[in-house]
Amino acid sequence: MVHLTVLAVPGCPGAGLLEERIACVLGSRRDVTVSRHVIADEQEAARRGMHGSPTILVDGPDPFAGPGQAASVSCRLYRGSDGRPEGAPSVSQLCQAVGKPAVPKRLHPPRTGLARLPGSGYGRCRGSAERRCPG
Repeated sequence: MVHLTVLAVPGCPGAGLLEERIACVLGSRRDVTVSRHVIADEQEAARRGMHGSPTILVDGPDPFAGPGQAASVSCRLYRGSDGRPEGAPSVSQLCQAVGKPAVPKRLHPPRTGLARLPGSGYGRCRGSAERRCPG
């Protein structure tokens, strides 16, 4: 089970974009939970591990924070795959941070010769899902 925590200041312009991209990445995954917290001040930002708004924590740490990056309630920019600043991590960056869906244990070994069906949960962040999400 993976837990995501979204931290944002009130009225953060990047929070909506982050939420859209998280929804795209997660799709129908049931192995990920998401909580959201509005951060009011620097002390709360430091206590929760917020490095600018919006921040996403994956099982506790911020996978996008640089070493020694200070807590902050300022607007946060992320470098997109094309190098330009954006208000949230890209879909592919979020996919990498969240990881692949957990695969349930099987009672029997898988049958050979069966192809994986499109939309089965793997690669959800690439292909059609990537095109549906804002760039």
